[in-house]
Amino acid sequence: MSRLEAKKPPLFISEPLTKDAVSQLLSLLCGILKSSYGPAGRLKQLHNGVGGCVCTTSQSSALLGHLSISHPVLRVLAASVQNHVSRFSDCGLFTAILCCGFIENFRSLSVVPCTVIKISKYLLSLCMDYMKSEACGCRVSVDFSRVESLACLVRSILTSKPACMLNKTEVDHLTTLMLKAFIFTVPSHVETNTVLGKCVIVPVKGKRVVDSTVFPGLLIEMPEIQLGKPLAVKKTGSDMIKMALFCVSMSGDGFTPEEGTIAVHHGVSLEMSELNQLLNVGKQLVEDEVGLVVCQKVMHPSLKQYLKESGVIAVDRAGLALMEPLGRMTGSKPIASIHSLSPGCYGSLKDLCIESFASKSFVHLIPEDTVICSLMLCNRSETALDELKRVCETAEHVLQLTMKEPFALLGGGCTETHLASYIRHKSSSLPASTFKDLECSQTHYQLVADGFCRSLESVARSLNHDDGEILTDMVYGHCWLVPSGLPCVSKWSDLVSKCGCRMNGNTEDLSWRFLQGQSGSPMLQGCPKEPSGKVTDFLTLDCFAAKCSGLQVALETANLILDLSYIIEDHN
Repeated sequence: MSRLEAKKPPLFISEPLTKDAVSQLLSLLCGILKSSYGPAGRLKQLHNGVGGCVCTTSQSSALLGHLSISHPVLRVLAASVQNHVSRFSDCGLFTAILCCGFIENFRSLSVVPCTVIKISKYLLSLCMDYMKSEACGCRVSVDFSRVESLACLVRSILTSKPACMLNKTEVDHLTTLMLKAFIFTVPSHVETNTVLGKCVIVPVKGKRVVDSTVFPGLLIEMPEIQLGKPLAVKKTGSDMIKMALFCVSMSGDGFTPEEGTIAVHHGVSLEMSELNQLLNVGKQLVEDEVGLVVCQKVMHPSLKQYLKESGVIAVDRAGLALMEPLGRMTGSKPIASIHSLSPGCYGSLKDLCIESFASKSFVHLIPEDTVICSLMLCNRSETALDELKRVCETAEHVLQLTMKEPFALLGGGCTETHLASYIRHKSSSLPASTFKDLECSQTHYQLVADGFCRSLESVARSLNHDDGEILTDMVYGHCWLVPSGLPCVSKWSDLVSKCGCRMNGNTEDLSWRFLQGQSGSPMLQGCPKEPSGKVTDFLTLDCFAAKCSGLQVALETANLILDLSYIIEDHN
């Protein structure tokens, strides 16, 4: 009998944010995230100590997914950011860096946490109300009848991840493809509860990025297909291809010991019984004039051969990811049993053909009216291809979010500095009743507001990775980057040409100041609401929905962490 060990008492850690270990871990994580931010962000190579794949990335989802985070405070922060990214796909680094900034700036104040939380929530409401108002100077409308602003959104996402290793020609090509793919996913007939389609990405390693292309419908890899031979497909009287979609294994090994004990008569073979049932299914499919059978899992070679001899194309190992788009595109209902086939489970296709790409063969399923498409995505290396696949998935999701809320926010740090200027401007003329409602003094309010603004500006400062200078102007409140190594001049306008979002130029005196996180003067006027058509072609834009959510998540998570009094760890 093994010896029982006595239970250990739980470990109580009071005021965790005051501990040096927590401060060092937060600072380390914040440094990793800040150095990864933006088009010039530094790449991180992540791998475990016992081998396995190596991930080279600067994306928050990959970084936080591969990092081993053990401290409870950091796990709360990482979980909040990962939850935000799972819902919006974008602005993960923005959310994490801003959350770290809030924690750093608020905990150093001589203000009790409950007062900090109450004031910061009020400041958040000011930001949200402003960004959702027509007067907002950091928001632009997205016109879906024109392609320029949509192209800016996609281009900004593609260029924000240096691990994709794209040049300008490749960015332009992928931007066009992503917009084309998105248009495929928009239904031509608008209904009350319209649901957008899906772009299925088919990654191909070793080809040029400009070889990437978009196909309407779906591509399913089929290695055994013989190239060069005409594809004879059985069609119905309406000149359509009837299709059956199976989500159950058709390999003939349906009986497994884990499912329990099976009683059989003497001399009966389970394998032959299963194979006969599969062949009966095949006969039923042939009688029902099915021209294409797709199976999620493995199909028995004898069944495949029988279907082939009967003029039916059989594709197996399609995978779980294709089941939903296949069912939606063809109208097929996935068949989960080989013992019963319902006439209503079949779907239909307009046509199918064989596509050859990079020594791989695909069967191309062409529907009558599609909201499903396939993006054949190429890149030179596996690392760059993995990063590019994640980026393209983000771009598709951002376009979908933008269709629900047709707005975008200015990128390049300009939204953050503009909001900071707006908050300072609003905070300079608050009535006394506001302080009474917030149950705080004007001094405490100004301290928290300044920390709030410095946190926003710290995100903009994170875009600078080369020891250059970050400026903000006193007219529009935008962010301006001065590259390192430039000579000293008397006028800043001789060094800067465009602000971070590329909306404003240096054609007027904008009274620039260093962006060092110190309290500054309020902005004198709002930035133009709408850019001109020519300027829009080159704007850097961020997803409106993702950034608004990121701002809320960052503050709520920071307030939760600031309000922690104890961490209780059970070491049993």
